[in-house]
Amino acid sequence: MKNRKRTIVIAAAIILIITSAVFVLNANGKVEYVFDTVKVEKGSISNIVTATGTLEATNTVVVGTQVSGVIEKLYVDFNSKVKKGQLIAELDKSTLQSNLENAEADLSNAEAEFEYQKSNFERDKQLFEKKMISESGYDLSKYNYKKSEGALKSAKANLNKAKQNLSYAKIYAPIDGIVTNRAVEEGQTVAASMSTPELFTIVNDLTEMQVEADVDEADIGVVTEGQRVEFTVDAFPDETFTGKITQVRLQPKESSNVITYTVIVTVANPDLKLRPGMTASITDYVQEVNDVLVVSGKAIRFTPDREIMMDYFDSLPEDKRPQRNMGPKQDGKEDVNDEGKREELSENMKLVWIKNGDIIKPMMVETGMTDGTNLEILSGLNEGDEIVTSMGIGTGSSVENENDKETQKSPFIQERPGKSEGGPGR
Repeated sequence: MKNRKRTIVIAAAIILIITSAVFVLNANGKVEYVFDTVKVEKGSISNIVTATGTLEATNTVVVGTQVSGVIEKLYVDFNSKVKKGQLIAELDKSTLQSNLENAEADLSNAEAEFEYQKSNFERDKQLFEKKMISESGYDLSKYNYKKSEGALKSAKANLNKAKQNLSYAKIYAPIDGIVTNRAVEEGQTVAASMSTPELFTIVNDLTEMQVEADVDEADIGVVTEGQRVEFTVDAFPDETFTGKITQVRLQPKESSNVITYTVIVTVANPDLKLRPGMTASITDYVQEVNDVLVVSGKAIRFTPDREIMMDYFDSLPEDKRPQRNMGPKQDGKEDVNDEGKREELSENMKLVWIKNGDIIKPMMVETGMTDGTNLEILSGLNEGDEIVTSMGIGTGSSVENENDKETQKSPFIQERPGKSEGGPGR
């Protein structure tokens, strides 16, 4: 019984050794090479700039009063919709009406004085021409006439001002919009002596808003009008809103020695979810391409180990071996084409290793923009092509990964010196 168990254990060990060896050696008894690859796919690539900003109405008007007085009546409140020219408040008119009546009386007196002085001047002028009064008497009469004429003009102006001030007692909406702030109460006294007191804040139609974003000076150079913007707000964290940059302001802003520039993003708000004052976290797509060939940046960063590559080329059939001098130089400035000829690379020409079946070969490709992770392929590759990102020699460990760890690495299989366990998968 014990001999039978020992026989089974020995047989299992032999099977394990053979299984591991099969994956290291191919059918011809040669080393099995293992590759990690990525496929060329259709996709999008973008470069972005991030910033924060505040949502504002596209047109905000602060409504004040041009005369002092007591608020007699308020006709609108917070969130009231108003039309341009609509009466929204009135001041007490008693003082203004009294000022108007005084101005009318002053004008009447000025008119009477003017007529009197005009008559005196015309009479004295005739007497002066006949040498019947002195020149000084004539000059005094002329002076009084001109003075009364000026007083009459002043009285007319004061009357017009009094009428205008009385009209200011009625306050009208300057635009169509919504009242977002009411700063006064009925019975409150407002003084317009130094600055215009604020009564209401009215914003225009909130179905279109704007984000005023502060963009860092390091990023502003790539931000231009017309770029697409996406942003989120704290009120709707799972929803993304879109807009377009309509203005990049030249005036810098400084805060704590940090320079930023204001960028205006116009935003559609048809369902009125967005409100003035909300904080927006914006993503500006400064450059983007869609529906293009895309491959992982690891493809152009892969440089095969020279020793492994030489062994690999030697393992290929004679008719499939590339010339011995193929392979990239370490400085990346010079490379080879498919015939093994060296050529100077332009900035957007890169070398990748394309896998076709069990054969890999270098391929020069023209690249476009990159987002740091993936890059655009302009020419040289097709959708579905497999591009090598790493290369190694198969070991028992890699077999374990490929076969769901059904077997353990054989202690009888030696690793290639300098290589770690768990090589890349096929």
